[in-house]
Amino acid sequence: MHRATQRLLLILFHVYVQVAVGTYIAPRASDTAADACRAFRYTKPGVASTTAPSQYFHAGDRVNIVNPSSSIDSTNLPAFCRVQLTVVTNPATNKTAGAELWLPLNWNGRFLAIGNSGHSGGAVVEDLGFVAVAQGFAGVSTDTGHNDTSGGTPWPLHNDEAIIDWSWRAMHVSVVVGKMVVTTYYQQAVNKSYYIGCSTGGRQGLKEVQMFPGDFDGVVIGSPANWMTHVQPWSLHVNSLVQPVNSTRWIPAATWQNLIHNEVLRQCDGLDGVEDGILNDPTRCNFDPSPITCNSTNSTNCLTSTQVHALMQVYSDYIEANNTFIFNGLYLGGELDYPNALVGDHVSDLALYYERYFVMNDSSWHVSQLNLAAIQLGDRLDVGHANAIDPNISAFTNAPHNGKLIHYVGLADQLISPGNSKLYYNSVKSFMQANALGDIDNVYRLFPVPGMKHCKVPSIPLDKRLRLANIT
Repeated sequence: MHRATQRLLLILFHVYVQVAVGTYIAPRASDTAADACRAFRYTKPGVASTTAPSQYFHAGDRVNIVNPSSSIDSTNLPAFCRVQLTVVTNPATNKTAGAELWLPLNWNGRFLAIGNSGHSGGAVVEDLGFVAVAQGFAGVSTDTGHNDTSGGTPWPLHNDEAIIDWSWRAMHVSVVVGKMVVTTYYQQAVNKSYYIGCSTGGRQGLKEVQMFPGDFDGVVIGSPANWMTHVQPWSLHVNSLVQPVNSTRWIPAATWQNLIHNEVLRQCDGLDGVEDGILNDPTRCNFDPSPITCNSTNSTNCLTSTQVHALMQVYSDYIEANNTFIFNGLYLGGELDYPNALVGDHVSDLALYYERYFVMNDSSWHVSQLNLAAIQLGDRLDVGHANAIDPNISAFTNAPHNGKLIHYVGLADQLISPGNSKLYYNSVKSFMQANALGDIDNVYRLFPVPGMKHCKVPSIPLDKRLRLANIT
């Protein structure tokens, strides 16, 4: 996720949950802190142990760390201690996962877990730096139980334990152990615990809310890939609507970004009262492709009937045989980025990887084999219990825990339909009301963001973010 987005969301979240800015733990003298960090070891048999000497970075030191999932190269961070851990995720099988804890010298007493992306394989060190320690949080991130640089056999193939770790277990165990390590290091318990993540990280956050409601006081998630057994087949389905590039249904990137996008704006942009190139609510627009459809007077700068059919299918819900709903379609308005994602010239690597190695356990499985039966198999297996679609979040939101959940989604998301976020939010609202579990408006808020791409918004200067959040 764009780090400016995460900082802004954390600031807004503090206001939403009405938690005052934390009192900082009195910092140790720099040389003492450095010595204490380098000497720090944590070992608890069957639970966790440090795997490398802890590293101390003075304020302004160069922090240059690279792993398969993330990287950071900065001289703008405050002083902190980097602790690398191996955590035991399943004592019965001795399965382990890697985790990193970054512990700031000037700790605000709070704990922040950072969600992952894609199929992960490394801690999110960029966000540990720019989002966690930069704001005084003790931060934790997991490699989700595997390191994906070894090559050879794909890590999920016939590897249920690794998939479970990726799905939810490595995150939860890293959080539990992380709090224990923080308490040991600072000699003071964590005051408040938060989570932030988008896409896979959004799914992990919802999984935490649903399965381990006591882990966090507040959770911020974005565009979650929480319906794994449907979002991945849908991605391949959208690919197939326009591919291959030599087919009559193929729509070149320039056509998406110019002809189609301009017509979408012409028909839809003014519906919100402001013509600014952003659709405030794409669902309000009843788009008519006929003005850009080839006819007797326009046969060049236009779409053929085959292309028009593909276009409208991209914007439509994916309905399989027997009128079975699979997933929402892309929204109008994101055409500038859609060709760089699902309607581009290649099959979604993440989706194909998931179907082959998570669901089918078959490296030869081909996209042409995607059908309702394949999707239903994925539903039955729910490999690793990765789906995070349980609408009952009352153990998190209601007394005595009283947790808060912020959920945002970009309405121009090019990778996961914004409709999926709305679908989950509405399912929670309906479930809570139907079971007399209370109104969710004060505990779970969904923020659709016009014009926002997948997990990214334009950078907002820090002073403006603070004023926006009414924090000085």
